[in-house]
Amino acid sequence: MPLPDSVIFYTKREQVTYHSAAQKDLGEKVPNTIALVDDDRNILASVSMALEAEGFAVRCYSDGTEALKGLTAQPVDIAVLDIKMPRMDGMELLGQLRRQSHIPVIFLTSKDDEVDELLGLRMGADDYIRKPFSQRLLIERIRALIRRGELARERENSHGEPVIVRGQLILDPARHLCTWKGEHVELTVTEFLILKSLAHRPGHVKNRDQLMDAAYGEHIYVDDRTIDSHIKRLRKKFKNVDTDFAQIETLYGVGYRYRDR
Repeated sequence: MPLPDSVIFYTKREQVTYHSAAQKDLGEKVPNTIALVDDDRNILASVSMALEAEGFAVRCYSDGTEALKGLTAQPVDIAVLDIKMPRMDGMELLGQLRRQSHIPVIFLTSKDDEVDELLGLRMGADDYIRKPFSQRLLIERIRALIRRGELARERENSHGEPVIVRGQLILDPARHLCTWKGEHVELTVTEFLILKSLAHRPGHVKNRDQLMDAAYGEHIYVDDRTIDSHIKRLRKKFKNVDTDFAQIETLYGVGYRYRDR
């Protein structure tokens, strides 16, 4: 009996859509899978419908604990997480996910959750959107992250990008590998792209718009604080390896630059 195009499993707190492995074997294009994690069932219903209308496969979870189980068993292309949820909130879920994958993560926050936004970015989220939000904006942010991943894979498959060596810093884009003084530094995709943009031309100043384009692609706008938070997290990660690390400099009112000395 042939496998159906998709099989839907219902569990106590999740609805999961799996596309059959037969599709991949036949070379058919499998839609990108998005995980939605929010305890608001109305948001899950409306956003999942909007994403499915755009051709995405969607998996919905109403709490972080079930989401972690599902995402560990069946990874997705992008996860959209609410911060405030029962059992396991979005922050804890992000921390757990970052221990096992570089999956791009978009946070959904309340309009007054500036502290949560900054903390989420420092913990490794790629982007955030404030509630109430435009579904079209969310879809465009998701598409931007997907395009970024596809471009990275294309570069890797076509001989790969050259390794960047700047003193004690080594960046290998093809393997998503970063080392400082021989020590591995674990970076998210967004952090890696920002650092690569800075290290590409040491001493040259990059303003926030240029770093946004490098990390998110053109025509996608994120708040200035998003870039600032990624820079702070980059510095923290390098200082965990080397307390004297001071290669990323801030030029107040201008931007950032990488100091190669």
